[in-house]
Amino acid sequence: MDDVPEALPPHLTYLKRLVTVLTVVMIAGFILMITMLVIRLNRDPLPLPDRITLPEGTSAYSFTQGQDWFGVVTTDNQILVYDRASNRLIQTIDVTVP
Repeated sequence: MDDVPEALPPHLTYLKRLVTVLTVVMIAGFILMITMLVIRLNRDPLPLPDRITLPEGTSAYSFTQGQDWFGVVTTDNQILVYDRASNRLIQTIDVTVP
């Protein structure tokens, strides 16, 4: 008796190819995701302003920034939005807590 392996049925051959393609796509996607994360984390951070002048009687609670603005959340439930180029107050947002 000869032990000759039989060929896979056509639907299993197709499934084997699909699994192989999926594996390659997942590995490529993972490598791309790690590459994008490394590129993103190695960018230069936005510069912080040297000095922020808050209105009289307010104190800062937290700070956030965007591309052309930065914001200061105060302890009296206000968000002060400043222009990054001129350090000028451009908007005050009152936050009401229900």
